[in-house]
Amino acid sequence: MRRPIIAGNWKMNMTREEAENLILDLIPKVVDAECDVVICPPACFLETAGRLIKKTNIRLGCQNVHWADKGAFTGEISAAMLKSLNVEYAIIGHSERRQYFGETDELVNSKVIKALQNGITPIICVGESLDQRRAGETDEWVRSQVRGALKGLSAFEVQSLVIAYEPIWAIGTGVTATSEQAGETIGVIRTAVKELFDEFTADKIRIQYGGSMNPGNAKELMSMPGIDGGLIGGASLKADDFAAVVLYSK
Repeated sequence: MRRPIIAGNWKMNMTREEAENLILDLIPKVVDAECDVVICPPACFLETAGRLIKKTNIRLGCQNVHWADKGAFTGEISAAMLKSLNVEYAIIGHSERRQYFGETDELVNSKVIKALQNGITPIICVGESLDQRRAGETDEWVRSQVRGALKGLSAFEVQSLVIAYEPIWAIGTGVTATSEQAGETIGVIRTAVKELFDEFTADKIRIQYGGSMNPGNAKELMSMPGIDGGLIGGASLKADDFAAVVLYSK
């Protein structure tokens, strides 16, 4: 049995005071969660968030990580720096990073490797555009992204990873893939992992859905046998909404 994981990606939102208030409001609401709960605030609030969630069931994640150990990379943050802040998860290859900052599959792979070397669990994002879906290219596109992200990794390393399927056309648009669409593409991702490694590894890896999951559709999406959680955007910015997703089974 794979334990579900619900992660909140705050993106570039919140002031420090707003972040503190959100976390303090969220803590008692998710104390009885039957899944792993992760929050991924902006980097400047990681230390604050880590302090507030200490001794709770909420885990700390980040939204990005650099591929180098250190060096002249102004504005970047290394995996070792993140680990020193008790970061446990790192979102890698989000479609917005790929679109706005030119991240390639090769760069995503290097970041995944660096996160693993520092004991941080990658949440690897893959997904297609609306044009690609309409052209029938979804399956091959996500397969290629999976192959690129997992290049050079061992089966043991892959078993501990999280992959988030995020159809780009459903991110922040209010449009959600149907549970059947999400389940089918996540099945393609799991099959790709099986082809690269083995059935045991494919059965172990957790795969989230990451396209506008919210309190209204979380239960239906999570009812699909291959969906192991959600990477939540807008709904993670309100404690009640995020808690409702986390507690989808109640």
